[in-house]
Amino acid sequence: MAETPIRFGILGCAEIARKVSRAISLAPNAALYAVGSRSLEKATKFAASNGFPESAKIYGSYDAVLDDPNVDAVYIPLPTSLHLKWATLAAEKKKHILLEKPVALNVGEFDKIIEACESNGVQLMDSTMWMHNPRTAEMKKFISDPEKFGELRSVNAIFTFAADSDFLENDIRVKPDLDALGALGDAGWYCVRSILWANDFQLPKFVKALPGTLFNKAGVIMSCGASLHWEDGKVATFHCSFFSNLTMNVTVTGTKGTLHLNDYVIPFEEKQGSFMTATESGFTEFVTGWVPLPSQHTVMTGLPQEARMVSEFSRLVNSIKKDGSVGEKKWPSYSRKTQFVLDAVKTSIDKDGESVSLS
Repeated sequence: MAETPIRFGILGCAEIARKVSRAISLAPNAALYAVGSRSLEKATKFAASNGFPESAKIYGSYDAVLDDPNVDAVYIPLPTSLHLKWATLAAEKKKHILLEKPVALNVGEFDKIIEACESNGVQLMDSTMWMHNPRTAEMKKFISDPEKFGELRSVNAIFTFAADSDFLENDIRVKPDLDALGALGDAGWYCVRSILWANDFQLPKFVKALPGTLFNKAGVIMSCGASLHWEDGKVATFHCSFFSNLTMNVTVTGTKGTLHLNDYVIPFEEKQGSFMTATESGFTEFVTGWVPLPSQHTVMTGLPQEARMVSEFSRLVNSIKKDGSVGEKKWPSYSRKTQFVLDAVKTSIDKDGESVSLS
């Protein structure tokens, strides 16, 4: 029997909400039900241009969405500085929450969101879309294989894009009162998540910001990097920036194998994703080439990764609604660990690159 579609309300009309609205429409167990903005006119225009059904509810406030008894879940793409307020209110209204990243300005704020969700029995998940791509599961199989990959030794992650002048002046991600973490909270979130994913979400012992952090005139991070260190000698590095050409690379290196990925946040193509693996690599006799050559693997996506995210979230919500299940704690745990590492990197940046312990 098909699942009853989870009715989504969207708080705000951010640009990313266009993509997630489409994902909700594509997910087989979800439905666009309502959208709210501080302006009724803006909400009406957003719904009309983003495929909302004629029956959708249009509200001129966020509170009205939360007060609608037919809204099962809300997607919150508001500026990070507003997450604590609106996610907490949503949880108190018994709305399940799909929350944009970064999930909060710091882990202390996010702990309050988690507490509100757990005490009100609602599911919480952040919107790190690539985690739900079937390619991600296939890559995990490779780096978990002791024969092909061996033991993890290092991870390097990069996410950069060259923002235009309008973005650098006006986007919420460059405003200290809206998204104070800047490039670290936006692009850096994905880098840290990929590193933790490769490490089975084992937290590092300490982190250390790399030299060269760049700020805008308001003091918001525009470009930065860090190294992460584990007790057993594993190390990871990442770089994120609003100033460099679009790059989304992850390299995961083990004692026997290597994983290479060039489009981990958003695949080059929506319907498929590829990655490369190499095992026991060496050189030809005269050191003129590699042997064996790395192999490329392509995974068909089916539903786009963002629709898969919505579908998985909706499945968990349905389980709670129908079976009285407890919310899946894996996803909030992943979010918290990612935020915890971001906090430590930010502290290291503020302390001119001092090592910051996570123990």
